[in-house]
Amino acid sequence: MEYFRSGLKSVLGAPPPGTQPTGAETVERLVNRVSTSTLLEDRRDACRALKALSKKYRLEVGAQGMDILTQVLELDRSDCEIVGYCLDTLCNITSSEVFEEESENNINKQVNVGEQFTEMFLKNPENVTLVLSFLEEYDFRVRWPAVKLMTSLVMSKPKEVQDIILVSPMGVSKLMDLLLENREVVRNDALLLLINLTKSNANIQKIVAFENAFDRLFDIIKDEGWTDGWIVVEDCLLLILNLLRNNTSNINFFKEGSYIQKLTPMFELPANLEEVGWSPQKVSNFHCLLQVIRTLVSPNNPVQIITACQKTMRNTNLLETLCNILMANGVPADILTETINTVGEVIRGNLTNQEYFSNVLAPSTPPRPAIVVLLMSMVNEKQPFSLRCAVLYCFECFLFKNEIGQELVVQTLLPSNTATTALTTGQLLCSGLFSNDHLSNWFSAVALSHCLNENPAQKEQLLRVLLATNLGAQPVSLLHQCAIFLQHTSKLQAKIGVLMLLANWMAHCPPAVKVFLNVPGAMAFLTAQTSASEYDSNEELLQGLCAFLMGLCVAFNDNSLPNYSKENLSQLIEKRVGIETYCKKLGEISRHEVYSKAAKQPQIKAQHSSELLLEFEFCKLFKNLEGVIIQALGVQRDLSNGLSELSLTEHENALLLQYKELIRDQDKKLQDMQRNINSLQRRNQELEAKLQELQETNTQLTDQNTLLKAQLSASGTTAQSSVPLVPQPNAAYQDMNEALLTKIANLEQENRTKDESLERMRSLLDKKIEELQLVNNNQMQNGSAVSSQDAASQATTSYSDMNEALLGKIEKLIQDNKEKDEELDRIKKDQDSLLDLLTDQETKLATYKTRLRELGDTVEDDDGDSDNNSEELVNEA
Repeated sequence: MEYFRSGLKSVLGAPPPGTQPTGAETVERLVNRVSTSTLLEDRRDACRALKALSKKYRLEVGAQGMDILTQVLELDRSDCEIVGYCLDTLCNITSSEVFEEESENNINKQVNVGEQFTEMFLKNPENVTLVLSFLEEYDFRVRWPAVKLMTSLVMSKPKEVQDIILVSPMGVSKLMDLLLENREVVRNDALLLLINLTKSNANIQKIVAFENAFDRLFDIIKDEGWTDGWIVVEDCLLLILNLLRNNTSNINFFKEGSYIQKLTPMFELPANLEEVGWSPQKVSNFHCLLQVIRTLVSPNNPVQIITACQKTMRNTNLLETLCNILMANGVPADILTETINTVGEVIRGNLTNQEYFSNVLAPSTPPRPAIVVLLMSMVNEKQPFSLRCAVLYCFECFLFKNEIGQELVVQTLLPSNTATTALTTGQLLCSGLFSNDHLSNWFSAVALSHCLNENPAQKEQLLRVLLATNLGAQPVSLLHQCAIFLQHTSKLQAKIGVLMLLANWMAHCPPAVKVFLNVPGAMAFLTAQTSASEYDSNEELLQGLCAFLMGLCVAFNDNSLPNYSKENLSQLIEKRVGIETYCKKLGEISRHEVYSKAAKQPQIKAQHSSELLLEFEFCKLFKNLEGVIIQALGVQRDLSNGLSELSLTEHENALLLQYKELIRDQDKKLQDMQRNINSLQRRNQELEAKLQELQETNTQLTDQNTLLKAQLSASGTTAQSSVPLVPQPNAAYQDMNEALLTKIANLEQENRTKDESLERMRSLLDKKIEELQLVNNNQMQNGSAVSSQDAASQATTSYSDMNEALLGKIEKLIQDNKEKDEELDRIKKDQDSLLDLLTDQETKLATYKTRLRELGDTVEDDDGDSDNNSEELVNEA
């Protein structure tokens, strides 16, 4: 054997004595050895050497040896050792990891060599199928490297590998069998492979789920010790998350397969939790477990699936277990925060679950409702920011589509005959709303606004809430105090929070609008903010919200306050702000970046407190009412050239309204006249179409008459000696045709005259409209109502005369049209008579020809078949 090796070295070309070959040269010799050696042992030794060099000389091994290694996998697949070496080598050269051995090679750092080699390997889909086939080999030396290579390929090019596996026979099944592997290192790497493979691919997710994945994963979690297990439990939960996230089919399968029941024991906490504590891995496992619950009841899921999952979670006591975690001691802050979010989504929109949550009591002395304890944390500025956001989201979920819960919160603010010293939800919200902490202001304002969502009754009930601001002072309403607080606070977040609360309160609630308009300085504050110059994006948002609130005062105004009627407020906006400026400020809300973020999902997701500006339900409200406000302002904006109804006396306003009615009446008559003209134009087009049809018919009759003359002439010459001549009615027919042509020409002339008349009427109508607009503008620019009256009187007289003239012409034109219709009927009757004559003539002609043939005479036609031609002529006639 040594002899053969030395001979092989001489053939490959050993380096000269005393010189050290480079890495590329060594790789080249090894690759050549693999490709040319006839002995399996030599090829195996070369593959082992390539594996050892594949980390340090990744570029050289991949460039020279990838194809050779793939060939070895196909040709020597019966030898597990050489197959393992090849799979390990391919795994190294396709890995996205930067190895320590290649740290000196700057090229591999600058260029993702592993990704490029992966792309080269995947150009032939058969390579992936080949690697998948090695997963069926039980030999550890083959199966484990195959799993690692598949993981490396998926991590570098996930979509390409997913597409290949989907079309590979039993590809997913081979991967799923790995979860039953009793060698943990293979099973654990298979979990990582499946986690990467199932990302963002619904088809693979469905196949994996229906390959009994959930049962196998729960078995692994149980064997590893539930949430007390190590990272394998986290990997199993991550795979379950991948299978459920945005996949309604798998969620439904998970629910119907009774897998939700298997989640409940995983939330059980030991009695000595404070002593045992929480390990970092247990915290991670718990996070993943809570994410699984939230995925099942995510607001993005279909309503039917959410409702069914929420019901199952209540029936399996999972909701109760989650509420126990909320009230337990020793729970880490991040786990408590995520649990609050999870409970919120489990009860969101489900009345039964919301009712259960409202009855949960905290283990305190005396016991307090869990909602009160949570709100105490929300308005406490010392609590973590993420926890306060979670409490707000949970409270919003509690009130979502829950009119009973909304009423209960509002009732805690209304006067009551029952004396109690217990702290209530309403008191907590009011204290936070007017506290010195601007975050508490924002949180409380948003929470209180959710008590009013889609609930007009509670909006009016909340108007009854009175607050005692100072000792001995007269109590004021809550809305009044909000408007005063808005004018005096200097914190941006506090202003935005109160503006959102007021907007939700005043939308579709005229009594709330009336209370707000009565607050001293309220409209002046909104006007000043809306007309202010822009500073930064957040100031633009504040100005947009003020503009929105002004628009609500117009849109939902019942005109019960004379000084703040719809028209007066519209004029105020137009004069002090300007319509264009107002619309621009209003549009700043939807253009702001925080609007797009807040409108995506109900949950508040902010990394820093400064990001709290808008929230989900307000974005929905703004989207629904922005067009309503613009339309309301457009309807009210009748005066636009400096003269305002605010500057006229009551008598002048009455006169002005009277002239407005006259103008509206004239406009209506003009519209009626325009409709009549349009009707006449359509009628004219119909007459022209009929005329064209008559002309075509006349042309056909003329041609037929000419042909009939020729036929009669030919038949008369042939039968002159033996039979009487056929009657010659041509002169009569010619006279009828000439008369018909004369009538048609007269009709065309009358139609042209009618068109000219219509055109004159149209010009007159346009001139009248221009005069009306001119008089209207003069009326608006006039400073005196008396001059407006004279102008309007003259315009009215002129319009009346013009209307009578136009109506007379229209009636005459309609009468002419009736006469033309009658004449057309007469022409049609004449045509029918002419056709009857032609038919009778043709019949007689056929009779005479028959008699000629009976007498033995020869009757010839132009085409040799007179009978057929006669029949065709009669049919054409």
